[in-house]
Amino acid sequence: MNLSPREIVEELDKYIIGQDDAKRAVAIALRNRYRRSKLSQALREEITPKNIIMKGPTGVGKTEIARRLAKLVGAPFIKVEATKYTEVGYVGRDVESMVRDLVECSVRLVKEEQLKTVSAKATAVAEKKIVKLLVESKLSEKGETPQEIFERQILDDYREGKLNKAVVEMQVVDKPKQLDIMSGMGAEISIGSIFGDVLPKKTKKRKLTVEEAVKLIVQEESDKLIDTDAVYTEAIRRAEQDGIIFIDEIDKIAAKANKSGGDVSREGVQRDILPIVEGSTVVTKYGTIKTDYILFIAAGAFHVSKIEDLIPELQGRFPIKVELNSLSKEDFVNILTIPQNAITMQYKHLLLVDNIDLKFTSEAIAYIAEVAEEMNLTSEDIGARRLHTVMENLLEDISFNANGDIPLTTVTIDEQYVKEHLTPDADRNLKKYIL
Repeated sequence: MNLSPREIVEELDKYIIGQDDAKRAVAIALRNRYRRSKLSQALREEITPKNIIMKGPTGVGKTEIARRLAKLVGAPFIKVEATKYTEVGYVGRDVESMVRDLVECSVRLVKEEQLKTVSAKATAVAEKKIVKLLVESKLSEKGETPQEIFERQILDDYREGKLNKAVVEMQVVDKPKQLDIMSGMGAEISIGSIFGDVLPKKTKKRKLTVEEAVKLIVQEESDKLIDTDAVYTEAIRRAEQDGIIFIDEIDKIAAKANKSGGDVSREGVQRDILPIVEGSTVVTKYGTIKTDYILFIAAGAFHVSKIEDLIPELQGRFPIKVELNSLSKEDFVNILTIPQNAITMQYKHLLLVDNIDLKFTSEAIAYIAEVAEEMNLTSEDIGARRLHTVMENLLEDISFNANGDIPLTTVTIDEQYVKEHLTPDADRNLKKYIL
């Protein structure tokens, strides 16, 4: 998708409130990728992404900005936590596994695209096979009816959806169970895939509904129509050129984040991450991948430590530093009303299932925002996640009593209702929702 930085920010604004500096930074980084793709091969190899490090409290949109950015252009994206990795020589995940996870994500994306292109052919084959199964299972019941006429009746009934719940018996591939050994130790060996490729495929009889059987047949036929090698090649290319790796909690591996000295070396983890960010070659089961052109976005609250506490070499690989702000009352009001996936809209649709038409007045929204801001100031600042706590407490009675037996009823949440249910001791009441 060829979007200008301004258009990228406009798309991000639909889901993320505020944080304009961070949005501008990622929009420019994404646009630079498009610009780089238009250059000659020699120039492209010289230009590497300018990685970004975000500083800000939890729940203000760091992860969401990166995730929405990747979704916007269909880029392979994974989120990893720096604290999951340990220095080489200790038990735990090795840092190269983040690149393998990215390739897995890329393979899945490319395969889904390929499946869409062959779905029409696969569906046509599935229709023929399922009609044949239905004819064979029911032909004896029809007595003297000519087979051609009966097949036509079955086909018509199938296309109208009348036979979706009918049961058929068919042979399905008995896939060996996947058992990964040495996972996270620099190698990934799948026992199931080894023997699955060497030994002939086993099949077994299963009774399935027509709906389930069609899905299975479409899947099998699609796999036959897809060129697996081409999928892997394109997936590697896309992960290399378009991949985004979001490294969260990077502040937890900074020097001052670990004063006790009882844990494994945080600096060692940084040094292990460094070659991945600098550019190296990682072996995966789909082929080798270079990490030189992957965009890395790191993030952390940096309450205890500072960005400057990271080793200088790693700091140098994240030249763009962006600070995200804590959310204000105005931000909370906008979060409750503007995004397409606003939490008020989510609750409205959830309760509509039980015939409750939920409406919020602007005064109620303002008071909810005020409560959320005050709680973040007086206790731990958990950003927009505070709204989940507040809203769940506010609507607890309505959610509990709604059961769908009543006719459609409009329930208006006004300022008075909010004040009654979010009392001065709301902080104590809300603690039960915070895990």
